[in-house]
Amino acid sequence: QVQLVESGGGLVQAGGSLRLSCAATGRTSDIYRMGWFRQAPGKEREFVAAIRWSGGSVYYADSVKGRFTISRDSAKNMVSLQMNSLKPEDTATYYCMFQSEFTRWGQGTQVTVSS
Repeated sequence: QVQLVESGGGLVQAGGSLRLSCAATGRTSDIYRMGWFRQAPGKEREFVAAIRWSGGSVYYADSVKGRFTISRDSAKNMVSLQMNSLKPEDTATYYCMFQSEFTRWGQGTQVTVSS
């Protein structure tokens, strides 16, 4: 099995920055992709960003392009999300996503952006 440990959420004012991290342990061979999704109250979970483990190709939702940067540390099986110029509409619970031959989700970390 795979365990995902997320960190870095919190409360920040609009225009501020936060950095989320997610470390994968356990059965982590053959990682295909890791990334982040988010879910705001009353809304469906939505894609934020992802990174291919081999080659490092990155993908972003249009709503975060130019503000968020996803990166990986292959040696630590860790993915990070640097979030800059945060907006109140970025407020959500952020979930780490791990994909190999199976998909696993982290427990979620809260990001709150005040106006």
